[in-house]
Amino acid sequence: MKRLMLALVAVIFIASGTWGQSDQIPLIGSKAPSFTAKSTNGKITFPNDFGNQWKVLFSHPADFTPVCSSELLELAELQPKFKKLGVQIAIVSTDDVETHKLWVEYLEDLDYKNHGKKKIDFPLFADTDLNASKKYGMLHRPTSTNRDIRGVFVIDGDNIVRSINFYPLQVGRNMNEIIRLVEALQTTEEALVYTPANWEKGDDVIIPYYPFDKAESEVSPDELQAYYKVGNRVWFKRVGEEDNK
Repeated sequence: MKRLMLALVAVIFIASGTWGQSDQIPLIGSKAPSFTAKSTNGKITFPNDFGNQWKVLFSHPADFTPVCSSELLELAELQPKFKKLGVQIAIVSTDDVETHKLWVEYLEDLDYKNHGKKKIDFPLFADTDLNASKKYGMLHRPTSTNRDIRGVFVIDGDNIVRSINFYPLQVGRNMNEIIRLVEALQTTEEALVYTPANWEKGDDVIIPYYPFDKAESEVSPDELQAYYKVGNRVWFKRVGEEDNK
């Protein structure tokens, strides 16, 4: 009897460990989990099939719901901006691909906020087996065991997770904030700088080091003009028109 109880405890422990791992949210800096699923653009492996472009993966609770519909219509409007940033958009929910196709057809026939009718080019993944939802930790069980929360994963060209955000079912996401976030991430990577609170593209940036290799009194006026400090610890670099292109 004792052996039976120990065996049962071991099975429960292993099962609970496996369950927990399958629902674990990928951490910032980790490799983005890969999954293959049917989509409105055919069968796709995410993120591999998007190559070395940046990606933003959005999870949705359900097709044809009003908040989700408004989000997809806003994303459709912003497709050119995402494309300019070299970003591929992907959507995933636990609905099947036929429902996805009907939803896309319905949305493409709407004139939302007088933007005109928009074609939805990005794929909607059908995660009916919950594979992607578990890999990305999108099933928040106090809310639902079979419907995704509103998740946003920003993934860079090397398929590394760079940002994670979750929103409740009742609150739609600010898609312009996702654009701002990608711009900030790309700026920090390319220029080796930080971005301050409320940063927008074109704003001055923070540099994480002392900008001169000599005393400030010995720095040329032109070089000194490129930087300024707030207090004695925070150095900013001015962003000119050339830097903002």
